[in-house]
Amino acid sequence: MLSIRDNFLETIHGGRPDRFVKQFEYQAWIGDPLAGAYGGPAKKGTEWTSGWGVKMIFPEHEPGGFPVCDGEHKVIKDITRWKEYVHAPNLVLGDEAWKDCVMRADEVDRKEKFVTATVFNGLFEKVHFMMGMEDAMISLYEEPEAMHDFIDFLADWEIELAKEYIKYVHPDCLFHHDDWGTQKSLFMSRDMFDEFLLEPYKKIYGFWKANGVEVIVHHSDSYVADLIPSMIEMGVDVHQGTLDTNRIPEQIRNYGGKLSFMGGLNNGKYDKPDWTRDEIRTGLAGLLEETKGMKYLIPALTMGEPGAIFPGVYDCVDELLRDEFDAKYF
Repeated sequence: MLSIRDNFLETIHGGRPDRFVKQFEYQAWIGDPLAGAYGGPAKKGTEWTSGWGVKMIFPEHEPGGFPVCDGEHKVIKDITRWKEYVHAPNLVLGDEAWKDCVMRADEVDRKEKFVTATVFNGLFEKVHFMMGMEDAMISLYEEPEAMHDFIDFLADWEIELAKEYIKYVHPDCLFHHDDWGTQKSLFMSRDMFDEFLLEPYKKIYGFWKANGVEVIVHHSDSYVADLIPSMIEMGVDVHQGTLDTNRIPEQIRNYGGKLSFMGGLNNGKYDKPDWTRDEIRTGLAGLLEETKGMKYLIPALTMGEPGAIFPGVYDCVDELLRDEFDAKYF
């Protein structure tokens, strides 16, 4: 029986896995002091201000926090003067701040799992968190030079974040958030995406890989099918959060071996108060029948963390894969 780590690698490299990867099992999240410094406490039912100065709110009934970008709460009120408004969070916190994180990393058996660095709110999310979505989209058209400068600044900041993480923890996997669309479409054309975000992400992900990170997992639980060539070029190994609107069987046929896909079970369909085991079983059966999903696919919920909103849903997916579908497909 392969280790969790080796079974994952066989899956994404088109080798000979001996069972389905059970969602996030291959990632060992160790926490880090940086998330609190730049993101804030992120506790359900609270409001707070992030390290970037963004007012955040986390309603009880929602899966995550959201920025408040109206009027007075908007951090950047004029993109041509962004340097006057933006004050990057400090990332150099010292040995004591990292002590617990280092201890957790040392406890991970790296033959079984990947010590995973986590980065939330990627480049595009940082932009629209500080500007609001409307201003961000308009500025891509009307103030491209300022937007290039701002995004390059954010990319350089992320490189500094990577340096601190690597210095203390030496992760071998990166799990990075940045949502790039709705369920059915992108926020921008692929040409515009490539113009503003491709090179910065190549720089960021290239730095992680040049410093010991073996696997890049990018989360965007949205429509991303048109961006798959761009993700491959920037160095992504696994797209996590793959909604069924992305025509998963087609993407595996076209790009399997260059990019793997983790998802297929949209949380919006299955992660609900009245969820049932039968519904999840039917969803998994359909996904695996369509994809013949033994390679380049990790059947999973699409939420950007190990878990679900409603108790039992996440574990049910793992149990069905282990108890029913492993035997059928392997």
